[in-house]
Amino acid sequence: MQYPDPIAKLIDSYMKLPGVGEKTATRLAFYTIDMDKDDVHTFASSLVNAKEQLHYCSICGNITDVDPCVICTDKSRDRSTILVVEQVKDVMSIDRMNEYHGLYHVLHGVLSPIEGLGPDDINITSLIRRLQNNDEVNEVIVATNATPEGEATASYLARLIKPAGIKVTRLAHGLAVGSDIEYADQMTLMKAVEGRTEL
Repeated sequence: MQYPDPIAKLIDSYMKLPGVGEKTATRLAFYTIDMDKDDVHTFASSLVNAKEQLHYCSICGNITDVDPCVICTDKSRDRSTILVVEQVKDVMSIDRMNEYHGLYHVLHGVLSPIEGLGPDDINITSLIRRLQNNDEVNEVIVATNATPEGEATASYLARLIKPAGIKVTRLAHGLAVGSDIEYADQMTLMKAVEGRTEL
């Protein structure tokens, strides 16, 4: 049986979301149809508003509804440190921890020759320009993921930044708290050994 066109289009729209297959999209479509009309309008309005009102901060690349973003304009932040992350959601994860009080820079990806992503395809140029125009920064913390692409991006950034006399550090990687060594992969174990600390 073929669904009526409005339902079929709604299912197709939900399937455009990452990780949503046909079954989940169908379930979401029928859930949406059963929702109260006001809730559907609020939901649709939220989608449109998010798309129209959000943009990337001209300084750090974080998602914001004001430019510059609230983090870049927060005078209480430590302006001597910039933490570089791959994606906007990484900023949220680290800031939620409430332990880091410096600034951020979002790359919007990593270097990946296989996918055709080079330095000009991610937000590196604005980071270098930002460092050149700001002599307050004395440390850049690279917090890319512990993947081959993340490691390559971290190394590339270190080669670009270190000649300017700015300290470049990397977030520690290794075994998660509560994990068993026997189940850890080689990369995790190698990073755990490299990042060991004195007791």
